[in-house]
Amino acid sequence: MGRITSYVALGDSFTEGLEDPADVGYRGWADRLAEHIEAEQPGLRYANLAVRGRLIDEIVGDQVPRAADLRPDLVSLCAGGNDILRPGSGPEVVAARLEEGVAALNAAGAKVILFTGFDLRQVPVMRLAHSKIEIFNLHIHDIARRHDAHLVDLWPMAVLRDRRAWNEDRLHLSPDGHRRVALRAAEVIGVAVEQDWREPYPPLLPPQWADARRDDLRWARQYLGPWISRRIHGRSSGDGVDPKRPELAPLDPVS
Repeated sequence: MGRITSYVALGDSFTEGLEDPADVGYRGWADRLAEHIEAEQPGLRYANLAVRGRLIDEIVGDQVPRAADLRPDLVSLCAGGNDILRPGSGPEVVAARLEEGVAALNAAGAKVILFTGFDLRQVPVMRLAHSKIEIFNLHIHDIARRHDAHLVDLWPMAVLRDRRAWNEDRLHLSPDGHRRVALRAAEVIGVAVEQDWREPYPPLLPPQWADARRDDLRWARQYLGPWISRRIHGRSSGDGVDPKRPELAPLDPVS
């Protein structure tokens, strides 16, 4: 897409970078992508407006106008996953709102990167949303075609179905998962990288049935229960959280 001098990342916890720890806060695939761009094209200015727990209306209503005002060359927009996982949500309605955001960013002169949802059929409870994610992904493919957007298709990335690509909460990527998504995104926009996101993980012995069930129970108690509680009580993990990089600025050196 030519020289990239400015990049703004929009979205929720996926783009904020949970659970990829940095010296302060989180790093994540978007920071890593910015680093890849900077390595090839020095002088990049980068902002990340993503906040964990944000829904599509909050991202399109709040983050998109702020990004448009910054007039960046490139915007990554990953939104709607939190909506799709909620009971009663309609993929068509969420996709229509996403398309509004893409159109607004295009009107501001930005090239947009979109992302499909992950294939979560191997994750207990999350597999219940499998069909909704598939439908939402079809809409995202159509939106990308209509608006000439770059598309990072996460669904067929088999390496991301390995549990080592995920944090123990089974909701957020591990540092290596974020690394691989950043490599794939760089590939999609034509930024050269030295590593290959397709590199397979070393083989693992399959877990014993009893050990796997103990892990499932621990996960339900430690992560699923609090997640459901927040949904019931109308709370968000992002309550009181501000964007980590609210303005376009040069990258800090990676420690």
